[in-house]
Amino acid sequence: MSDAIKHECGIALIRLKKPLDYYLEKYGTALYGVNKMYLLMEKQHNRGQDGAGLANIKLDMPPGTRYISRYRSNDKTPIQDLFQRVNQRIHEGIGDDREKLQNPAWLKENLPFVGELYLGHLRYGTYGGNSIEQCHPFLRQNNWVSRNLILAGNFNMTNVDELFNHLVDLGQHPKEKADTVTILEKIGHFLDEQNEKLYRKFKKQGIAKKDVSQRIADEINIAKILRKSAKKWDGGYAMAGLFGHGDAFVLRDPSGIRPAFFYDDDEITVAASERPVIQTAFNVPFKEIKEVKPGHALIIKKNGSTSLKEIRKPLPRMACSFERIYFSRGNDSDIYRERIQLGQRVCPAILNEVDHDLKHTVFSFIPNTAEISFYGMVKGMESYLNHVKRDKILKHEGELDASKLDELLSIRPRVEKIAWKDVKMRTFITEDSSRDDLVSHVYDITYETVKKDDNLVVIDDSIVRGTTLRQSILKILDRLNPKKIVVVSSAPQIRYPDCYGIDMAKLGDFVAFRAAISLLKESGLDNVIDNVYEKCQAQKHLPDEEIQNFVKDIYAPFSAEQISDKIAQLLTPPDMKAEVKIIFQKIEDLHEACPNNLGDWYFTGNFPTPGGMRVVNRAFLNFYEGKNVRAY
Repeated sequence: MSDAIKHECGIALIRLKKPLDYYLEKYGTALYGVNKMYLLMEKQHNRGQDGAGLANIKLDMPPGTRYISRYRSNDKTPIQDLFQRVNQRIHEGIGDDREKLQNPAWLKENLPFVGELYLGHLRYGTYGGNSIEQCHPFLRQNNWVSRNLILAGNFNMTNVDELFNHLVDLGQHPKEKADTVTILEKIGHFLDEQNEKLYRKFKKQGIAKKDVSQRIADEINIAKILRKSAKKWDGGYAMAGLFGHGDAFVLRDPSGIRPAFFYDDDEITVAASERPVIQTAFNVPFKEIKEVKPGHALIIKKNGSTSLKEIRKPLPRMACSFERIYFSRGNDSDIYRERIQLGQRVCPAILNEVDHDLKHTVFSFIPNTAEISFYGMVKGMESYLNHVKRDKILKHEGELDASKLDELLSIRPRVEKIAWKDVKMRTFITEDSSRDDLVSHVYDITYETVKKDDNLVVIDDSIVRGTTLRQSILKILDRLNPKKIVVVSSAPQIRYPDCYGIDMAKLGDFVAFRAAISLLKESGLDNVIDNVYEKCQAQKHLPDEEIQNFVKDIYAPFSAEQISDKIAQLLTPPDMKAEVKIIFQKIEDLHEACPNNLGDWYFTGNFPTPGGMRVVNRAFLNFYEGKNVRAY
């Protein structure tokens, strides 16, 4: 994506089901768990570069010994920093006595992060600062082993105020109004409640106090705690939690907005935000990795048993399509095929834009996430040329000699590596003009690859703000002197804010929205803007379930093509020699390419939860009133 946006976090969970001696004997190390956690997190580093965290629980430790370890880092390279610290502690602990590495019991008793249960998190900060306190996992401590809670997630709640007030009504005093703290304390409240209930039950039965803790751990009902906690949650979430006594869970929202996958056998249970990382880290087949179903929780008991429990009634599946277009790594076989299709499906529009003149058209992509859709675009062009060749051969069958046939068969799309992304430019220069000049050099080009009478077609995965296109990419591509530059987005026009974990909450940031506003003003339809504002004002105090998305009215007078042309006009820098055109994916083609991820609220405004309607309503009010603040 030429416009960098901060987006989703990543989670990883491991439960070792065998004694540590087993992993030492079979895999040659008692540190099997921590090594695999490093792999799971490193393979998901694309999901979070603002921070990382790791927690571990040791099972069945005697009182008076540490059984919970947690490190967090907001270093520039947080994963490396995290595991360097873990390794340092381990090496300091064993000293020169390497034999201790062959003694799992000693390692577990004496060293941190040598245990059976692990939870890792990769953070992409969306709002606020980037302090260590904002890094997951979060820890809620208690002297009772079964009341300890560790939580990490990829989530954003749209109704934080409501959830916060509910905690206050319960008599709590939360330290801050943030969804992470609110969710942690909500689960913690019902965890405490169940602990109290079980304690009273066992006390009445005359069970010795020192045995009560174990009985609570055996009977605690994680599904019940989650059902009570998640009752009023509105948002997209995939979160994981560990309990001090050894139970664990991975919970997914009812619409399946945020992804979560798991693998389970007699040695291990592992969960992660992306399927391929599990395949790679544990060398298991694609078909053996399962998806946590929307509205369900994968519950792992202390005894190692696993089950999927319905926590909230599943809603129509609205899994995020941006996952497929951009956020997840493309080495998932399904995502790879879908991105290929996304590239293929924009070919008809491209052919129309270049008048089917592939002899004078060069194809490329803007690094790096658009590479797979680029392959799909090239395949689409090859398919078109195959039909052209076939028709010419059939038409001139008797007139073709070997030379002419070779010439005909050699026709193929002209593919070049055009844009190269240089090292990230630091904006240490405060003067605006100088900073802009730095930004304009983020990309470099391969000179002499495009001729003066050529079209240049470059594909990107999406266009959000268009800032990098205008300030850098288009200026640089123009140096190649093409007659026309066609920028292709494998995603449709992004028209509406996200409120489920992606940093896209301000309508005014979206170039598609700015284009529609410009068209309204140019067409003398300013009244539409005022009418939408009045409608949004009128429903400010309505329940979320009754709010409608009147922002759709902003786009209604114009076709998608009209808005695309206006976007091209807005993003074309002054003094451009080449004509600039922009092509976006059609909504229908997006759904065809990604049939199982129909969450398209960014493009259509069809939000999967009531909280989304409130967010888009507030986002427009903020825009109209000139408030540069988040909409939730």
